[in-house]
Amino acid sequence: MNDSFFKRIESKTGVPMEEVFALANAIQHADFQDENQVRKIIRNVGQLANKNVPPHLEDELVNSLLASGQSVNLADIQKMLGK
Repeated sequence: MNDSFFKRIESKTGVPMEEVFALANAIQHADFQDENQVRKIIRNVGQLANKNVPPHLEDELVNSLLASGQSVNLADIQKMLGK
């Protein structure tokens, strides 16, 4: 993809593409059985989405992801956050 495409996304979202790529990489290589990694990813998604994730919601998301044992993608976590 070309640079202008990413610039348009950055201008619409206010999120640098480097951060999006870093998060995508973290999700791709994450161990979704590791609670600490899951929490870190949820917090990162919340920050990128400019959405506060209260502790009780973080706990629910973590428990749900750990129970499923399946990997997720950025869209899955955004849906969980209601974004």
